[in-house]
Amino acid sequence: MTTSCVILDIGGVLEITPATGWVPRWEERLELPPGTVNERMGDVWLAARIGRVSERELREQVAVRLGLDASQVEAFMADLWTEYLGTANEELIAHVRGLRGQCRLGILSNSIVGARERETELYRFDELVERIVYSHEIGVQKPDARAFDAVCASLEVRPESCLFVDDLAVNVEAARAAGMQAHLFEDNARTIARIAAHLDPSPRPAPLA
Repeated sequence: MTTSCVILDIGGVLEITPATGWVPRWEERLELPPGTVNERMGDVWLAARIGRVSERELREQVAVRLGLDASQVEAFMADLWTEYLGTANEELIAHVRGLRGQCRLGILSNSIVGARERETELYRFDELVERIVYSHEIGVQKPDARAFDAVCASLEVRPESCLFVDDLAVNVEAARAAGMQAHLFEDNARTIARIAAHLDPSPRPAPLA
C-alpha cells in the first residue's frame, strides 16, 4: 500500500504573511524613487533564496547597495523578517499536528538564508513535520521541478502519493506537472477538506432520498 503524504508551503499557508509595506517605507525614508530597493537588491534576493550568499553577505550587500549604516541595516533586516515570518496559522498548524502518524508530512518552502533558524525558534516546524526542504539549502526554488523531486526524495515517497499545498497557482501547477496532487490554498476550511479527501479517497455513499 502506498503511503500517503502531505507537503505544505510555509509563507501564505502555515504562516499568515500580509504585505506590511516595509519596502516603500524604506524608499520614502531614504528618499529613493519607488522600486529602487528591489532594482538594487533583486539579484541579491535571488542569491539569498538559493543559498548563493550567506546571511552575513546579504547584510553586507544591503549596506553597500542602499548606503545604510550598521543601525539602519539592523532595522531594515528586522522589517524584512517581520513580514517574512508573519504570524502562525494556528488552525492549520493544529490540524497538521493531528495528522502525525496518519501520513508522511513535509514542508517545501521558497526561503532565504536564515529562515530555518528563525522559523524553528518561532514556530517549531521541525517538530510539526518529518522533513523541511528550503530553497536556500537545496539551491533551487519552486516552481523548478527539482524542488519537488528534492522533497519527495527527502521523505522517500513517490510524487503520486503526495498532496502539495501552496498559495501560488504557478507552484500548484508545477507540482501537478511533477506528478503530485496539488491544492491552491485559499482558506483553512477548504484546505483541511482537501487534505481529508486525499487521506481518505474512498467514495462516499449517496445520501438517501
